[in-house]
Amino acid sequence: MSEKDTISMQLVREALLQTCPGADADMALLARAGIDEQALAWPEARVTAQAYARLWRLLARRCNDEFFAMDPRGLRSGSLAFMCRASMAQPTLGAALETALAFLALMLEDLQPALVRQQSLAQVVIDEPQEAPRRAFTYFTFWMIVHGVACWLAGRRIPILAIESRCAEPPFCDDYRVMFSENLQFDRPRSRMIIAADCLDLPLRRSEEELQRFLAEAPGNILVKYRDPASLGRRIRHDLSHQPPSQWPDADSLAQTLCLSLSTLRRRLADEGQTFQGLKDSVRRELAIAWLAAPELSTSEVAERLGFADTSSFYKAFRKWFGCNPGHYRTLMLAQQAGD
Repeated sequence: MSEKDTISMQLVREALLQTCPGADADMALLARAGIDEQALAWPEARVTAQAYARLWRLLARRCNDEFFAMDPRGLRSGSLAFMCRASMAQPTLGAALETALAFLALMLEDLQPALVRQQSLAQVVIDEPQEAPRRAFTYFTFWMIVHGVACWLAGRRIPILAIESRCAEPPFCDDYRVMFSENLQFDRPRSRMIIAADCLDLPLRRSEEELQRFLAEAPGNILVKYRDPASLGRRIRHDLSHQPPSQWPDADSLAQTLCLSLSTLRRRLADEGQTFQGLKDSVRRELAIAWLAAPELSTSEVAERLGFADTSSFYKAFRKWFGCNPGHYRTLMLAQQAGD
């Protein structure tokens, strides 16, 4: 994990608030994690992902709960190891996810997850008591566990099309968007994560040695998906997302705007594991799933806005990106907005 992978101090405060409600932050614990206690008061402060991972382990150990006491029953120490071992014995990711979710449903009292397949899409849906929704930190901690384990089992990043949460949008979402998806929706009737169903057929070939290595590095090996929001790639993504694709600059124009040479632009993006074309493709994908959820836009209008020559080209690209039909994705999203 690179030192430039950082986590907002907001999430440090959230973790401490959850495990030490009404009490002063445990400064000795912060020191052991390598986090400056004075930085708690700085709104824009960030910590390394390694430090946040150390704090995560220390808090889970102190609570004897790998879900930070966010459920009446919780996940006692060793739950993640048991869940991974049971899941990796399954032949496919779909079977492994069902095993993991069944374990979580058995262990937790309020959050009851299930895997729902609908043609080319799959959803992890959380059933919970219809009372006040939980804090955003609760839902995203749950998604971090489920998605992180799924990615490890499959040996690849599982793209998330959307995450919906019952809670209101928290004042800080940048880290969640980098970790999961730009397509986060709040104040929804239920909480769910949507992925392409074809990834459920991926075969599993994890060994006991790989499991031990994964557990020794957790949750840092899950948090590596975070990237520094102040990075050049993040800045470019932000700028692209606020412009119509038809007005996006080419690499030469972008380098001029940033007062960089083209070679320096490419080198700096390469240092972050990015390319300009990759950033454009990523933003185009995110715009596609956001606009498909807007009922006032027809599919042909979405295709045109994205810069495709025709709807057929858009359909082919969408299936290549997400492994599902854009019409099916739109039907699912609009049905949910109408309350199913």
